[in-house]
This record gives sequence, structure tokens and C-alpha cells, in this order.
Amino acid sequence: MSGSASLNSLSLRLPTSPLTSGTHRHRSSLISSFSTSQPPSFPSLTIQFKRSTPLFIPFATTDDDEWGKEPTTGGGDVAVAEPEEAVVVTETDELKNKLKELLYGTDRGLNASSETRAEIVELITQLEAKNPTPAPTEALPLLNGKWILAYTSFSQLLTLFGSRRLPQLVKVEEISQTIDSEAFTVQNSVSFAGPLATTSVTTNAKFEIRSPKRVQIKFEEGIVGTPQLTDSIVLPEKFEFLGQNIDLSPFKGIFTSIQDAASSVARTISGQPPLKIPINNNKAQSWLLTTYLDEELRISRGDGGSIFVLIKEGSSLLS
Repeated sequence: MSGSASLNSLSLRLPTSPLTSGTHRHRSSLISSFSTSQPPSFPSLTIQFKRSTPLFIPFATTDDDEWGKEPTTGGGDVAVAEPEEAVVVTETDELKNKLKELLYGTDRGLNASSETRAEIVELITQLEAKNPTPAPTEALPLLNGKWILAYTSFSQLLTLFGSRRLPQLVKVEEISQTIDSEAFTVQNSVSFAGPLATTSVTTNAKFEIRSPKRVQIKFEEGIVGTPQLTDSIVLPEKFEFLGQNIDLSPFKGIFTSIQDAASSVARTISGQPPLKIPINNNKAQSWLLTTYLDEELRISRGDGGSIFVLIKEGSSLLS
């Protein structure tokens, strides 16, 4: 038991003196070391570690690592589609589109009902409140060009082009106004189309700026354009006469011979210069107030509170 206790108390320490040579002396030393009550003393061995470098060493980042570049597909750069820019629709754009819808089928206001007219006037009033050009006469480049009449409340114009004043076979193709801000001229033109030819009636005028919105117009001459012969006679299927619809299809053969005779007359007339009529009357004047103006839409008010809605030639509002 004493030997076991002494063995348990044995420390793993190096002896201070080396073992002597000889078997007997070696055995005696071992026996005596186990039998002694106090174990031999050994010097303490202390081991210290000094860290001179960081434990983890970062690797330098390069384009070519040990695994190489990742393979690319398609043999080239991958095109990334850029997102499309959202089209911003303003409140003014919405008002203009609504006005376009209301004007459709009204024949410049000639066939508009009283209810439709009221809705049109309401939209016009809202657009005038959002006028992006508060001083139109100071932005003359915007006024330049050809403007197509889309609507008017001018009673005299509506009466003139009403069904009772023009023959049934004559149709108003277009009413336009062309402005040259450099020459300060205005040209109003009405194009007519008939079965045999097309023609136009034009008035030329000068304008003067009277205020940031108002111009004074003085008419100088009227021009009756030379009729241009059409390729063939275009007849409607029905013709209204004294309140009755007359079918014209049986008369198409007769009109063929008439067309040949009329064509020779029309060719003679087409070779003539336009008829110009001077306007010397000092009362042939008018004023025009532009209440809305942008790149494609113009709203004006004239004598007697009449309204004119004009759209720039080439604008999408005409389609």
C-alpha cells in the first residue's frame, strides 16, 4: 500500500543528478526512491510560446486565383436590358385626351348636341386654368405653323357651313389657320371637295400684338383657289332632296359621260391663276385672345365670346 501511495505521488520531473553507472547502484537508487517518504525534487520545466506572427494569414486577392476564372457563357459580355422609362401622364394630358374624345364626330361642333357643347366648354375652362403659356404673344415660335380647326362655337361659321348653305355634293374637307410670326401674317383657309374637283377659299390678314394674349387682325384679301380636277366622280349612294332620300346608283352610268365633258372644262379652269379679291374695308377687322397654348393645342376666344379649338398639324390629337 505504501508503495502504491508513493507511486501516485511521483511527479514527472527530471532528476537533478544523472544515474550512476552500474547495475547494483542503479537498482539501489530505484528502491530507495520508492521507499522514501519524500519524493525526490525535480526542477520545474516551464515552456512559453511567443507568437510572432498572426494566427491567420490573409491571402492577396488577384484576378487569377488557384481555381482560375469562372467560365462565361455565350462567348462575350451579357447584355443587361435597361428598364424602360415610365411615361408620365399629367392632368393636362388627361384633359386634352378627354377633349379629343368629345370632339370626335362633332364635325368641328356643327353636329354637337347642347349637352356635348357644355362638356366641351367645361374641359376648355379647365385647360385654360392650366395654360402653360400665360403670355402667348411673347412666345411667337409656338404660334408658328399650320393649325387645324377642331371645334368652334362661332355661329356665323356654323351657319355658313351648315347643310342648308352648301350643296349636298360639296363637303368641307378642312378648315385651317397658318401663322407666320416673323411676317406677322395669318392665313385662314377652307378646303372644299366636290364630285369633280377640289378647291379652297383663303383670306390673308396681318396681325398686331395688343397685349400678352390679344392680337388684332386686319384682313387684306380673299383668294378663291383654282379647282383641282379629281381622278373620277365620287357620288354618294343617296341624295337628300326636299326631305326625301334619292338613290343615285342607277344614275352612275349617266354620270360617266358627264364626267368626260366636265373633265375638259375642269382642265381649262385648272390652268387659270387663283382669283384674288382685295379687301379695302376698314371694318374687316377682328381680335383674337389666346387662352391656352402649347406645342400641339391652341384655344382662342374671339368676338362675341366665340371659342376656337385648333390642333397643330401632325399632332397625335388629330388621329
